Amino acid sequence: MGNRNIVIAGCGYVGSRLAQALGLSTITALVRSEASASRLEAVGIRALRCDLDRPVETALPTDGAEIYYLVPPPSQGTEDTRLRHFLQVLGHSGQPRRLVYLGTTGVYGDCKGEWVDETRPLHPKADRALRRADAERQLLRWRKEQDRELVLLRVAGIYGPGKLPLRRLQARKPMIPPEQAPWTNRIHVDDLVQALAAAMHRGRNGRIYNLSDGHPGNMADYFNAVADAAGLPRPPLIDLDEDGGRLSPGLRSYLAESRRIDNRRMLEELGVVLRHPTLESGLAACFGQPESS
Repeated sequence: MGNRNIVIAGCGYVGSRLAQALGLSTITALVRSEASASRLEAVGIRALRCDLDRPVETALPTDGAEIYYLVPPPSQGTEDTRLRHFLQVLGHSGQPRRLVYLGTTGVYGDCKGEWVDETRPLHPKADRALRRADAERQLLRWRKEQDRELVLLRVAGIYGPGKLPLRRLQARKPMIPPEQAPWTNRIHVDDLVQALAAAMHRGRNGRIYNLSDGHPGNMADYFNAVADAAGLPRPPLIDLDEDGGRLSPGLRSYLAESRRIDNRRMLEELGVVLRHPTLESGLAACFGQPESS
């Protein structure tokens, strides 16, 4: 791996763990803030500041690189302007050997609880999903025009140590009852990291992969399971149609969509063997608890 040029664009919660898994000496991380750069440098990850909210004029080490693009879109609008700026900079910094993009299963929209594989037509409704669908279109166009290798990943909800709704539970914010809650999907961060690496080396060029543990649940049961594992009270319940504004608009937008994600392509083509195929296993790892037999 010593001669490989690996770039992680957007090196936060997931990217930092990916860098650790790949080997710190091989990585260049692209981050927005000085604080992020200092945090990464402190653990041995080479970091370059790169603000994708505006066109990038400085050269980046992208020529012939293996790029993991983990940068979230802007928080507003229906287009991913950050990705557009990144693809533009490749024109003068150099095109990569392969780009792996981490997107979201949100691009499928509301599927009424049906099982969803990668052949499902996109039907994004929320602006956050429209931005992700725009990013996929940009990348597919870039792949065709530049004749480059691309793997698109659509990831379910990510959880793991440091990425659990503990503050929400501690604040006793309400949740709807399980019978009203939609199907949701998730993947433990450790399994996401190994799927990212597998996509770079075993993913088919131009292929799309759903990333999920393959065991959908519902949002109410998820919050209850986290509360139980953390030793916290379960959230109080309110009726979805009578919440009186106690549920945030962001949460309500997630509650408006229901789907069950099929992960067979990830398992069969990427060869991912899940460390945490169930929420019970993943939460036990988060809290250092033995798994029940």
